[in-house]
Amino acid sequence: MSKKFLRSGYTTGACAAAGVKAALIFMTAGEIVDGVEIVALDGTPLKIPVKNVEKISEGVRAEVIKFSGDDPDITNGVSVFTTVRRISGNEIIFRAGLGVGRITKAGLQLPVGEPAINPAPRKLIQNVAAEFNIGGLEVEISIPAGVELAKKTLNPILGVEGGLSIIGTTGVLRPMSEEAFKNSLVPQIDVAKAAGFDTLVFVPGKIGEMIAKKFGFADGAIIQTSNFIGFMLEAAAERQIKQIILCGHLGKLAKVAAGVFHTHNRVADCRLETLAAYSAAEGLSAGEVQKILDANTTEDAAQIISANNLERVYKKIAARASLRAERYVYGELKVGTILVDYAGNILGLDDTAKEFLS
Repeated sequence: MSKKFLRSGYTTGACAAAGVKAALIFMTAGEIVDGVEIVALDGTPLKIPVKNVEKISEGVRAEVIKFSGDDPDITNGVSVFTTVRRISGNEIIFRAGLGVGRITKAGLQLPVGEPAINPAPRKLIQNVAAEFNIGGLEVEISIPAGVELAKKTLNPILGVEGGLSIIGTTGVLRPMSEEAFKNSLVPQIDVAKAAGFDTLVFVPGKIGEMIAKKFGFADGAIIQTSNFIGFMLEAAAERQIKQIILCGHLGKLAKVAAGVFHTHNRVADCRLETLAAYSAAEGLSAGEVQKILDANTTEDAAQIISANNLERVYKKIAARASLRAERYVYGELKVGTILVDYAGNILGLDDTAKEFLS
């Protein structure tokens, strides 16, 4: 039976980096290119077409069309414009053009007031600029369609106003269509079992993966689950895996503690309610509980918890996530949980995770 392989694409951040490269080629060599090669932050080479490069009064502007592969991404096919200008010094200054948002609330990866161009895309652009060694640059990113598209995202709730965020962890956009993607995750478990690993670390994303590596777990034991934690727990139980560590951001695994095993925000979002309930159980006042419920993100809520010296709540949430996960697979495997923040700091872990780590 033939197997259909899903096509990967590239992120809006990679589009912007490709546009910067095309603009810099024009600025330094006077050449208009119809495509460039860049290297994603995970080492993946990307060949990205460039629709247009032109000199304008503000500098050089390049247009790249976003390609999402087989991922159902709302930005597929939109134009990403980058305008590059030389400035004095050696820094790169990022600007938000039309359709790219600005940060208006604390708790995200960038300070209030900054363009919503996330750290990984910035690093990708910095890597591209370093190839040319031409000093300081101002890079403005625009996605005109982003003004309307942002209304279909969580950006307005999170405090990103005026457009989309320029996102991406590496620059590669891997397909997330649900059934095919879920099934593509399972072979990780088979390979790990064949390699002899008896404890697997389930990570919903890059932050959990980073912490798992810090703890010394081999790459082969680290399993990406995306949002499908319940599905992957069932797959592990079917394959008679006996020990699992859930390792990931507080916002994802707090949902598991509440019994949510498909963690996409459109399926269920009980992060703040969970943090509020456990904090209240530890004696947090009603006024402070309300602050958690009103918080913009779990990072904001964590600051309230810290200000009230209630960090002990994280161990209880971790223990509850483990208990819920074990119940989900009817006790067929043992689970420990590690909670971390966006910066990769460990917030808490339960006794089972400590036992596995030892």
